[in-house]
Amino acid sequence: MTDQFSWGSARLELGFAWGEDSPVCLTGLTRDGAAVPVHAVPLVEITTAKTGNTPAADRISHTQLGLALRYASHEVDANRLVIRQTAPGIEAAVTLELLPGAEAAVRSRVEIRAVGETAVLRSAASWSSGFTRPGATEDDSLAGWHRIQGVSDWFGEGRFARTALRGIDFPRLSTELAHAAHDPRGFHAVTSDGTWSTGRHLPVAGVETAGLAFAWQIEHNGPWRWELGEDLHGGYFTLSGPTDTDSAWTRVLRPGESFTTVPATVAVGGDFTEAVAALTDFRRAARRPHPDNAAMPVVFNDYMNTLNGDPTTEKLLPLIKAASEVGAEIFCIDAGWYDDGGNWWPSVGEWQPSTTRFPGGLNEVIDAIRDAGMTPGLWLEPEVIGVRSPMADKLPPEAFLQRHGQRIVEHERYHLDLRHPAAVAHLDGVVDRLVAEFGVGFFKFDYNVNPGPGTDLNADSVGDGLLAHNRAHLAWLDSVLDRHPGLVIENCSSGAMRMDFAVLSRLAMQSTSDQQEFTKYPPIAAAAPISLLPEQAASWAYPQPEMDAEEVAFCLVTGLLGRFYVSGHLNRMTDAQRAQVTEAVAVAKTLRADIASGHPYWPAGLPDWTEPWVALGLRGDTEDLVSVWRRGGDAAAELRLPHLAGRDLTVTTVFPADLPEWKTDWDKAAGTLTVQAGDAETAARTLRIAY
Repeated sequence: MTDQFSWGSARLELGFAWGEDSPVCLTGLTRDGAAVPVHAVPLVEITTAKTGNTPAADRISHTQLGLALRYASHEVDANRLVIRQTAPGIEAAVTLELLPGAEAAVRSRVEIRAVGETAVLRSAASWSSGFTRPGATEDDSLAGWHRIQGVSDWFGEGRFARTALRGIDFPRLSTELAHAAHDPRGFHAVTSDGTWSTGRHLPVAGVETAGLAFAWQIEHNGPWRWELGEDLHGGYFTLSGPTDTDSAWTRVLRPGESFTTVPATVAVGGDFTEAVAALTDFRRAARRPHPDNAAMPVVFNDYMNTLNGDPTTEKLLPLIKAASEVGAEIFCIDAGWYDDGGNWWPSVGEWQPSTTRFPGGLNEVIDAIRDAGMTPGLWLEPEVIGVRSPMADKLPPEAFLQRHGQRIVEHERYHLDLRHPAAVAHLDGVVDRLVAEFGVGFFKFDYNVNPGPGTDLNADSVGDGLLAHNRAHLAWLDSVLDRHPGLVIENCSSGAMRMDFAVLSRLAMQSTSDQQEFTKYPPIAAAAPISLLPEQAASWAYPQPEMDAEEVAFCLVTGLLGRFYVSGHLNRMTDAQRAQVTEAVAVAKTLRADIASGHPYWPAGLPDWTEPWVALGLRGDTEDLVSVWRRGGDAAAELRLPHLAGRDLTVTTVFPADLPEWKTDWDKAAGTLTVQAGDAETAARTLRIAY
């Protein structure tokens, strides 16, 4: 490689190089003034029907087109870099962005244009780069590297683990001894298909070694793939939206036509926690401006472990009074408010208030919410139409996702295709009517089905139809907020089955789980800030009348270092129990600014599903907030705070104030804080650590 240039910021500078016989590669990286070793691989990776991989492999990296691309030009515009390359029949332009206030993370997307002949895309990566260990030798460049990735399930969202790269996934294979010294064919690919973008695996992950880590997110509300692998000289990671292999996606580009990949963002840090902090800064910088981003009003929702989708006037009025008395600022009526038949699941879609549930009209309840000083909210599942809904026959067949002329049905729901104007007009009419008629200021947008790979109607492939729908869905969200700029919208999807930044860059908050057993929630709540902003993470605080004081506090701590999201039968609680909830709500309001500026870390290690102790910290400028949960086990735990080693600390209890204070012992030299709980085996505290 003979030509090169650098671009970036004082926090993160990227170096690129190319030659007459080689494509543009990322060849250098400087983080906070320190050079980071980089293994050079092609910056752009594309497969088409006519071009695949070298050697043959089911990968989206090491592509023939990626190797064939040649530098054409580049241009710099403020915090934006565009690098253009060409190959026979193809032009590719990668756009990189650095956002002010988030200079340790770079966002990337690639535009591909067909030139002179038709191209059939089978994969198009948004980012590709290599990595190697500082001081590593070529005989084992993956030694010492670990990957950090997360898996999800309903009731078990966001479970992250750290795994050594060198091992069962990447053994030493000696493929350099093959007749042509081939790169290994193996890889570790993590994928998602359909529209539950975080239903099984997470598009946020990273790799880490001593002194260096990369973290990334793929910003898409549909299928995606990230891939880790190694070649003869180092490791690589490649990030992508839908592909032919994983999600039945192909796209036909006729001469002059172009396609742009979904965005992906990569952050760099000294370890995974620092890289996640850089992603956190990026998410704040890239998020849609909205008053709620800082206001973060406390939400009471009647669903979780409370009304469970069976709201009535009789049940709601006492809850509204109790929620107001503890200090809630928004009251959301959850599922079932539109159903007259007692089976709300297959009847969704028309969104007219029930007359049997609300004999005096829904306005009676809405007025009670407003009179109690709270903003009224409603649950809505906009993208689906129940098979028993009147709307199922009112909209044209083309307004639904379909295969071979038949509407796709999943769990008694049809799925709207938001490429179609009738589908969009219906949803616009619903939202605008509910805002105008009832003064709704908050919506909980739920999403409980996954329609599968996509639709073959007016699309090159089922995956291509789904991608266009995914993008139309984001455009619809933008249009709703453009028309109603003060509207606060929660993102929900059977808990957190669609918890991606494409949606969360637009919406205010994310319910992190549907987990109903309160002792299982802490690992979910603690890990959530890996995937989203702390101030968006709405982990349910649902204390119940049958709980003792420590259990009530445990539930409330679960939601305290995020967007405070309350449920529970408050109206049935004792005065002492309600006083605990009132205290927690008041504390949550005082913490909003700290949460909205803090950076997450994990003093007890990555949250483990079964470990008795779980902890989440938010790092500030002069003090940290740390929530600690005990779920049995030893009465003491050691929290690791290496960033505070050598400092004098003051540890105080933020919440609860009326229960016995936990003893703490700070080892200044080691940077460890020992926490000694009381007698209760199920208990939690939120601490303030000042320094």
